[in-house]
Amino acid sequence: MGRILLVLRLVRSDVRRHPGQAAMLLLSLTVATGMLALGGSLGGATETLYRHTRAVTAGPDVVAVSPDDSSATTATQASLTGDPAVAAHSGPYLQYYSKLTAKGSASYVVVTAAAAKPGPVDRPLVTSGTWVRPGGVVVERGFATALGVHVGDHVTVAGRSLPVVGTAVSAATTVYPFAQLTGPEGGPSDYSGLVWMSEQDTRALAAEDLPVASLLYLKLRDPDATQAFVNAHRGPSVHATFQSWQFMIGQDATIIEGSQPILVVGSWLLSFLAIAGVATLAAGRATRQTRRVGLLKAVGATPGLIAAVLLTEYVTLALIADALGLLAARFTQPVVVNPTVGLLTTSAGPSGGVITVTTVVALAVALLTTLGPTLRAMHTETVAALSDTPRRPDQRARLTPLAAMLPVPVLLGLRLIARRPGRAFLQACSITATVITITALLVIFVQRRVSYGIDSPHLGSLKDAQSRHMIVAVAAALVVLAAVNTLTTTWTTAWEARHTMAVARALGATPGQVTAGLSAAQLLPAVPGAVVGIPLGIAFCWPFSAANTVYPPAWWLFGAALATVLVTAALTAVPARIAARRSVAQTLSAAA
Repeated sequence: MGRILLVLRLVRSDVRRHPGQAAMLLLSLTVATGMLALGGSLGGATETLYRHTRAVTAGPDVVAVSPDDSSATTATQASLTGDPAVAAHSGPYLQYYSKLTAKGSASYVVVTAAAAKPGPVDRPLVTSGTWVRPGGVVVERGFATALGVHVGDHVTVAGRSLPVVGTAVSAATTVYPFAQLTGPEGGPSDYSGLVWMSEQDTRALAAEDLPVASLLYLKLRDPDATQAFVNAHRGPSVHATFQSWQFMIGQDATIIEGSQPILVVGSWLLSFLAIAGVATLAAGRATRQTRRVGLLKAVGATPGLIAAVLLTEYVTLALIADALGLLAARFTQPVVVNPTVGLLTTSAGPSGGVITVTTVVALAVALLTTLGPTLRAMHTETVAALSDTPRRPDQRARLTPLAAMLPVPVLLGLRLIARRPGRAFLQACSITATVITITALLVIFVQRRVSYGIDSPHLGSLKDAQSRHMIVAVAAALVVLAAVNTLTTTWTTAWEARHTMAVARALGATPGQVTAGLSAAQLLPAVPGAVVGIPLGIAFCWPFSAANTVYPPAWWLFGAALATVLVTAALTAVPARIAARRSVAQTLSAAA
């Protein structure tokens, strides 16, 4: 217990002395694990919400849609309700195909004639207002959200203006805009919303000779035997098409099918940025803690105790970041999974498998990136660690004539890159990951926008909008992490090269040249990283692209890459300028 308390106290004191570095580590890992948890949780999430909605609203196992209300339809429905496999049914209900306008938007709509008291199968849950009554209309919640209508607003259905008396959620149809199930007379369907009207009000629709279908909601004794039931009733004499609850889950999931690859691939890129940032942070911390290691060795600390002190901090912060990321995914998931709000939300957080994966990733990032610097610090001789002398650079006499011809900032930048080529490679890869995401963002935003409305751009494609929202979120997270990494790398490089930069200033280099040299150490690898990111970004989009995919102009892509490099230059200037103003005398006297 004494060793454990000692380790915890040392870790706590180090975090309190360097809260900014701990915050950067938490930010990097929280964003990466949160995005990974969210992407991993999307698989099967729609099914969870649909099952919950189906249980609350007594949703049907099968919906039989007949293209009319003829005697053949009546015979088919009688055979279906008389099947011993059917435990209960509701209907038949007439469904009319019409058009609806509201607040400047026009859409196709299906109007279902609803009883004042719903039957045993399909009891829509009223989420605001009341259920249908004569002279009023209830709008399916997802459709109402897309239209922007609320209780008390008026909508025009088939030329008749009616007040909205309520909004409701049902599992008897797929989410907006797939409410038709099948089109008029059994033909192809259009993007449509759903409203319910009283049987008295739908008589006016029947008088206008609108296309009509007949709906029968069936509850089976064995819901898992839905496909066998449907197969048994298919045939040329059956005047109906069938929509099972499994089909509705698959159809509902199409709204978010583009979100999962964006989030999963985005989490990979974010994880890489987290690795790059944590590795740089760990290397800088190891350099700063060299004297601390020497002090621990001087008072008799064993290598195991020193390793525990250095690693426990990163492992603890990684676990906290993992918990924060999972918590963020838990609260964000309902918004991502249910963009149409056509289903009822439920507490479907990340599964045990997702939690295991994110925890392993967080610990792996923390351990793999800090193990090398920790081992180097442990193997440092006690006297050398206490003196904290700078590392002597390698001599390359053949490069001296070439270096003499370079401008001072470029010379200093190349020298820093040559001493730490791995860090320069990570910086280039960070910029590449950022440009990949920005390129994908531009590709998605130049695609032709699909509208669910009738000659109305106000009802845009929810699927496209969802993909845009996800790629914007991923791009924003990547830009933030890349900015944090750039600041961290510049400041760490400036700290580690403080003796070299002090010698350069003593030999005549100005603070401006030192600042430019520190910035050049980040910009020189950033330029090829940005250029490589353009084709890789297009390659990233290619597997998810259709034959008619539109790509942005080349100057857009190169402009985005150039903007990334310019932002990198601006970010490096601040810490580089601060480091360049450090006193030369103090730095050299500390190294003496």
